Amino acid sequence: MTPSTGLFISFEGIDGAGKSTHIEAVAQAFEAQGRAVIRTREPGGTPLAERLRELVLNAPMDALTESLLVFAARRDHIAQVIAPALAQGRVVLCDRFSDATFAYQGGGRGFDWQLLQTLEQWVQRQGAPGANLLQPALTLWFDLPASVAAARLATARVPDKFEAQPQAFFEAVASGYARRLAEQPHRFARVDADQPLQAVRAQVLAALRETGFLA
Repeated sequence: MTPSTGLFISFEGIDGAGKSTHIEAVAQAFEAQGRAVIRTREPGGTPLAERLRELVLNAPMDALTESLLVFAARRDHIAQVIAPALAQGRVVLCDRFSDATFAYQGGGRGFDWQLLQTLEQWVQRQGAPGANLLQPALTLWFDLPASVAAARLATARVPDKFEAQPQAFFEAVASGYARRLAEQPHRFARVDADQPLQAVRAQVLAALRETGFLA
């Protein structure tokens, strides 16, 4: 990697897995090496996408509507933030990306996996037909048992509609993440999130070094 090469890294996991806690440490590690870093999230990342986020997280709707809104937010996010930042050679650290849609709507809601793949093709295809799909160069999956996540969320803020789901929902979400890893193992690094904070952080930094993204 050189300072002129953009780098896209996503952080994934069920609610309560602790992924957001480690984004700042990763950002600081890249900044210490002279890289320009953007921290962002999904759904969200732009004014329009943040408005859609509020609807997705709080308004009752079916899985198809959720999926359409999430991908609409993602399209704006890619066009306004992610693609320009990568073109400028920046490191983009994103708290969730399309894997979350497959995990939550595909796994948790049981929505049509193939239709999600079609939406992914429409939204993340860059340039002419046949061009590459925009995906993270590395996806850090914070894998945590649903029972442990539920215990963590019990003392968290007022939950949104996803955080308030029962444990079985999060077990299905975790299965969705596992399916995505099986389909695209080349870009995933599994992090055992059922460890003390420093041990989890060590796994994250080790994954970044093993891929050569961090010296």
